[in-house]
Amino acid sequence: MEIRFEHSPKEVRGMTTDELRAAFLTAPLMEDDKVRLLYTHYDRVILGGAKPVKQRLTLDTYPDLKADFFLQRREIGIINVGGKGKVYAEGKAYELDKLDCLYAGKGVREVSFTSDHPAHPAMYYLLSAPAHAAYPLQLMQGQQALPVTVGAPETSNARTIYKYIHAEGIQSSQLVMGLTVLQPGSVWNTMPAHTHTRRMEAYFYFDVPDQQRVFHFMGEPQETRHLLVANGQAVISPPWSIHSGCGTSNYAFIWGMAGENYTYTDMDIVSIPDLR
Repeated sequence: MEIRFEHSPKEVRGMTTDELRAAFLTAPLMEDDKVRLLYTHYDRVILGGAKPVKQRLTLDTYPDLKADFFLQRREIGIINVGGKGKVYAEGKAYELDKLDCLYAGKGVREVSFTSDHPAHPAMYYLLSAPAHAAYPLQLMQGQQALPVTVGAPETSNARTIYKYIHAEGIQSSQLVMGLTVLQPGSVWNTMPAHTHTRRMEAYFYFDVPDQQRVFHFMGEPQETRHLLVANGQAVISPPWSIHSGCGTSNYAFIWGMAGENYTYTDMDIVSIPDLR
């Protein structure tokens, strides 16, 4: 499990491209028959991926957590972005198709992952945060997330938003989690941009064509920077940073947050003319 520490706005202003990527961009998270995890000290969130092809993968604990099992003091959201598969939690199998989400709360001792068809493996994006209360296991299929289409072709941001873990959806201690799918011809996400100093955020980009990229914009609103993101990579967004993207084609991304509250609409909007 990789560990990354925090950076202040002052540090980020002077970073080179390589330094920005090393601090805020992950390597591709989906690797055959492996669980890849990254621990960030922004709200002590762990993000990662599990891609079972020929093996059943287990979410084990790590020495750095000083915990008897991974979810001893944590909760986790799991979203499948690949083929059909099963997530096993507390001895029960939960079937997850693409865009289905499973939440497992504090105290769940055993979590493992399989794919139904090795030729079309499941790919599970994982987002975990410390939890101070226990909430029940819950599965939500994509259509149960009441997808809402927003934006318009005229502004290149027609997109469908799926909300899974939030105050009016799956209950959690502090996790908020959902995803956005951009329609063909649309490339912009989360514009106007915003910040929320009460919580960090992470973006996981998927369904990005091999030869395409997403320009992910970050930094203080008047000191913006960008990262070039490929399919299967994630971006760590500090609470003081904007988080928005523009692709060279349409794509999808999972957004997830943790911090002081889990109200989906908690954001401080930055008007487009004020960005620098």
